Amino acid sequence: MTVGETPLVSFFKRLLDPVIVVGSLVVVVLLSGHRFHGYYLILGVITFFVSAHVFHELDLFKSWNRTSLSARIRDILFGWIIVVGILLFLGYASSLSNEYSQHVMAWWFATAPITLLLSHFAVRAVVSKARFSGSVRTVVIAGASGLGLQMAKKIKEDQYLFMEVIGFFDDRSERLAINGEETLLGSFAQLPKYVKEHRINLIYIALPMTMQPRILRLLEELHDTTASVYFIPDIFVFDLVQARFDDVNGIPVIAVCETPFTSIDGVVKRASDLVVGSLILILLAPLMTAIAVGIKLSSPGPVLFKQRRYGLDGEEITVYKFRSMTVAEDSDAIVQATRGDKRITAFGAFLRKTSLDELPQLLNVLQGRMSIVGPRPHAVAHNEMYRKLIKGYMLRHKVKPGITGWAQINGFRGETETLDKMKMRIECDIDYLRNWSLYLDLSIILRTVWVMFRDPNAY
Repeated sequence: MTVGETPLVSFFKRLLDPVIVVGSLVVVVLLSGHRFHGYYLILGVITFFVSAHVFHELDLFKSWNRTSLSARIRDILFGWIIVVGILLFLGYASSLSNEYSQHVMAWWFATAPITLLLSHFAVRAVVSKARFSGSVRTVVIAGASGLGLQMAKKIKEDQYLFMEVIGFFDDRSERLAINGEETLLGSFAQLPKYVKEHRINLIYIALPMTMQPRILRLLEELHDTTASVYFIPDIFVFDLVQARFDDVNGIPVIAVCETPFTSIDGVVKRASDLVVGSLILILLAPLMTAIAVGIKLSSPGPVLFKQRRYGLDGEEITVYKFRSMTVAEDSDAIVQATRGDKRITAFGAFLRKTSLDELPQLLNVLQGRMSIVGPRPHAVAHNEMYRKLIKGYMLRHKVKPGITGWAQINGFRGETETLDKMKMRIECDIDYLRNWSLYLDLSIILRTVWVMFRDPNAY
């Protein structure tokens, strides 16, 4: 649940969409004249849990003020396609698909996203009416710092929080000079009295941790109020990667740098790798066989090129590629391939241009050494060089390396002949760690197919 969010709102945001989807299944089955037998009940239960996770990851309840209608329709359709894909895979894998009416399934697949969109319009109308009638909680922020201003902005953007920022308290009035839209209500000394007189519901303290004595004094004075008090930790001075609150046997801790694949997200990531990797490998097996024959006929040497790379947590792994050169270098001094490199064979040039030389890494994915999507693995020699030159370089190893990644679809593929280019690639890799979602992975895979034959950096 979002901090400060009411339990009822959190409940609906998490469960409304899966309930609507399962409800639409029940309605379609009954309107079609079929009996809602046990197999439909099993389908409903599976759909509930799958859709709850998928739609939560997509965050369909983004503020309507920040999300266009077309973007909302796109997100709902995309999420529903993922859910349907998972259900079809499970149905055919378990042979349960034979127990359902194709007519019912077709109607359900078609009407569920429409029902979802209509339900979101209904929720928006209810929320707007509730806010108009004054059913919101009042908020004041202690500290007109950049952090406090950012908090106020976030609250205003999300109408589902049912909060209204009344203003700020700070001892230095000039702090609010940069934002004429905000109201300075008084000094810190005036805060407790104002909260009691105006029955303020929530107080957010946005002061730096260096001001601990003032924070403690303020908390003591606020004990005489009924307002809920939250402290916003000033941890944004750090380069955060997957920051979150957690606890170790009851002791609260703050994750400053962590992998996104903890708990259920790690299971989702691995499951998606296995499903997508297996499907691609099966579909492309004939092509990979043809490529292997082409390599043997075009130049002497092995079909596969094996090279040591750094994997998860910086551990060495062996990565497979189709051989595209006349040499197979894996030493402490490796020269990156350049445009017109004489080491590249004629057939190898075609493989590199189309990224087909990367296909054997699907075996690395099934082995658990790599993922379909993630930071591209660099040779060990390059890792040892760049980790000394680029701050935060090794953060990219908080996840498994990928066959494709956020950097590659944004133009940072192939040779990095300057340090600045490598820095930009690393920035993309770390952005991926910060913002990972199943939606992001699938969009990267789709965009990779698009850029495979259009990337000018491929050679």
